[in-house]
Amino acid sequence: MVKTQQQRKVWRTSKAGAIARLKLIEEILPELSSDDVEITVKAVGLNFADIFAITGLYSATPTGSFIPGLEYSGIVSKVGENCTRFSVGDRIMAVSRFGGYASIIQSREDYLVPLPDDWSFSQGAAYLTQTLTAWYALNDLGGIKPGHDVLVQSGAGGVGLQAMKLIKALGGNPIGTVSSEHKVKFLANLGFEAWVREPSFGQQLKQKNKTFDLVLDAIGGEVQTASFNALKPMGRLVVFGAAEFTPGKNRPNYLTAVWKYLRRPKYDVMGMISENRSVMAFNLIWLWDQIELMKVLLENMMAVEITPPHVGHEFSFDQAHQAIDLLRSGKTIGKVVLLIE
Repeated sequence: MVKTQQQRKVWRTSKAGAIARLKLIEEILPELSSDDVEITVKAVGLNFADIFAITGLYSATPTGSFIPGLEYSGIVSKVGENCTRFSVGDRIMAVSRFGGYASIIQSREDYLVPLPDDWSFSQGAAYLTQTLTAWYALNDLGGIKPGHDVLVQSGAGGVGLQAMKLIKALGGNPIGTVSSEHKVKFLANLGFEAWVREPSFGQQLKQKNKTFDLVLDAIGGEVQTASFNALKPMGRLVVFGAAEFTPGKNRPNYLTAVWKYLRRPKYDVMGMISENRSVMAFNLIWLWDQIELMKVLLENMMAVEITPPHVGHEFSFDQAHQAIDLLRSGKTIGKVVLLIE
């Protein structure tokens, strides 16, 4: 009797460089390894890193053909014989080093976390990557302490909103900057202070006479420079992205990107010593190879009680291009998720 080969649907790009290369295809799933579990995916979380990877602007972008996606949720459908932590039928949320835009995923158990019973699959796909980004920035690099004044750029975005919650839970005083009054009202309804970021952000900070113990930035450019200048002595600027380089609808404008790169913020180490201010930057994807450290970070992060992530936008799995376009626009609130029936 011939065994039927299992197939899955994936969004795959032939190579990085243009969003239009991302295609929905069917492919054969390999036999499950004894060290892996198989997950029937129910929701996929989108991140800005996906856009940068697809367009080739992400330092960790795979060479050649690849499937984007760094987090997802679903139900365990098969278990390898060496796996002991999960059983068929378990609801999980997970991180992946790419490969998340898929209807079925095979993964080591180490990258899976039980999905809380009262959380939806969308919330599960919205939690791990962005909350861990916020946690690592605030706790491990930012050294947040109770009473710290913390500025969060893009405070209504996926990472920003999780950061705002964590700051308050840790006893800090969060202030978010956003791009519209609509987002200010959204954050105000959650009990957070927020400002619309003005074109001259440095002048805006001077007018408000505000300084900070810690700033989280994923925008770059003048916004980042102004953020650094607003640090108190012993203050820390933690950078985890550069949204100013967000590509156009299909591919990067390389001339504009080069111009922005040449004008990127530059820091004088000697000046930082005398003013006692620091700049740190990170890319969380490198945790993928440090499993034990990642487990500790996740355990510590999940011990802090915050409300489930806000999923602001849901699309069907076959609407990946529409979802990416919305995320790229900067008009989102909370997380953008793809749902699989």
